Amino acid sequence: MTPQDALKIARERNMDLVEVSPTAQPPVCRIMDFGKYLYQQEKREREAKKHQKVITVKEVKFRINVDDHDYETKKNHALRFLEEGDKVKATIFFRGREMTRTGLGRELLQRLIKDIGNRAIVENMPRQEGNTLHAILAPPKTDKAKTGGSGGQKQAPRAGGQQQQPPKQGGGGVAASAAPQQATGTAGPGSPNQ
Repeated sequence: MTPQDALKIARERNMDLVEVSPTAQPPVCRIMDFGKYLYQQEKREREAKKHQKVITVKEVKFRINVDDHDYETKKNHALRFLEEGDKVKATIFFRGREMTRTGLGRELLQRLIKDIGNRAIVENMPRQEGNTLHAILAPPKTDKAKTGGSGGQKQAPRAGGQQQQPPKQGGGGVAASAAPQQATGTAGPGSPNQ
């Protein structure tokens, strides 16, 4: 179809002729309402942005001669940032003669990593750049497959891994049946609901 014929059809339908693939031979065009197309595309992008989590990097600054109470306070700040889903950059500044004591700074960051434990993933191990030493900690990954993903509750596994079978009917014997175990709404230690 010639471009003139396509334009004529588009005008009859009060629509636009939009070139979809200009590199194809011959170029591919489409008759559509271009304003409506742009609106729907913006709407999809806005919807996608709603579901995005922006991860920011929060910084916690230490000195090599930090007191225990100050250390605990800053460690708690780092834990709070991690629980909120942000990354944490733990930084130690060395001034003047403190540059000869970089080992103390490394020990302090290793202590922080050990104290935080499995509540964070170490993205960058302690690394020195100039007069600063820093490590980057990220919140642990949450896997939807581990927590059930579908949102439904799972039944608690039976002890010994055996499945319960219904009692057999008939035959002169007495059939003993145990009450089936069901998952309760309470969350105990180690349960995925915590």
